[in-house]
Amino acid sequence: MLRLRRAAAAGPGGAGGAAAAAMGLLNFTRDPVPEAVSGDMHNLNQLSAQQFSALTEVLFRFLTEPKEVERFLTQLSDFATMNKISLGPLKNIVKSILLVPNGALKRNLSSEQVRADFIALGLSEEKASYFAEQWRVNSPTLTRLAVGQTLMINQLIDMEWKFGVTAGSSELEKVGSIFLQLKLVIKKGSQMENAYIELTLPQFYSFLHEMERVKTSLESFS
Repeated sequence: MLRLRRAAAAGPGGAGGAAAAAMGLLNFTRDPVPEAVSGDMHNLNQLSAQQFSALTEVLFRFLTEPKEVERFLTQLSDFATMNKISLGPLKNIVKSILLVPNGALKRNLSSEQVRADFIALGLSEEKASYFAEQWRVNSPTLTRLAVGQTLMINQLIDMEWKFGVTAGSSELEKVGSIFLQLKLVIKKGSQMENAYIELTLPQFYSFLHEMERVKTSLESFS
């Protein structure tokens, strides 16, 4: 049986301090990362390439179909049984992994930024590169889903946007590309909240198409 465990927290001058310094440079969040994440990344590194690939597939299927919670939990249970892993620690690992794509989606991070964050958190370069590639493939779909879900669940009060051009990037093809920074003012119950989304130009056109569809649907009820 593959034993997954929680890593003990190190003192300020030990590995924990170095990890904290690295986490200060994370792209997906500006908030402190839970200490348990380091141990979860250590456990992830114990998985074989095939196991990590299978787990990543399960995670992205859930991210692209978030309503299928029961199926997701069943697949996690099956994965744990098949690989002789305790389900409890596996769920903790999954929670830590999902911190990155959830934050990356809000900030529209590139695959290279996702890769760098996972490495900073302690994941091996090989596994970080594999996850980042899956992020590159799936992120356009995830962005459209996020925008659509925001508009379906909450009332849109106001919207602001501004265009920009990528001046420098670790990914050469992104240099000179146009992007859009979008601020949505939405009403959640009795409170107003701001939602920030950064879109590439193709994603923006897809967003406009979605807005027109929503407008047409609303007008049909008026």
